Amino acid sequence: MHTTNYVHTFIAVAEDCPAEVGTVPPERKTPSVAMLTYRALADAPYSRDSDAVIFGVFADRKEIPAAERDDARATFFSKGQACLRASDLGRRYGWGTHHDGEGRVALVGRETPEYARLLGGEAPDGTPVKVVRAMRSKRG
Repeated sequence: MHTTNYVHTFIAVAEDCPAEVGTVPPERKTPSVAMLTYRALADAPYSRDSDAVIFGVFADRKEIPAAERDDARATFFSKGQACLRASDLGRRYGWGTHHDGEGRVALVGRETPEYARLLGGEAPDGTPVKVVRAMRSKRG
């Protein structure tokens, strides 16, 4: 079983992220993966781990019925999946993600004092965090 979860980690925005502040992804007729991920994290910070958020977005987009989600989740994570480092939230929209000691995740806008503290390797409660960057959008 594969996982996308991190513990005591801060995923900072990509080096080539164009957004100077955390920006809500644009509304579209069919919500983008970035918008669905944003909603899941903004509506309930530190309530779910990355696996729950990523699978929830996938299942909602595929309209998988609740009764079938356990089996679908096992199939989904039977192979590797892209983690939040690959999300457009950190690549294009200026959001870092903080993963606490239990792997639960929250969004952090790059303009905030909390972002600066996490980027320095310290969580709001003083716990050390590993800092990694979101994946770049462009090669080079």
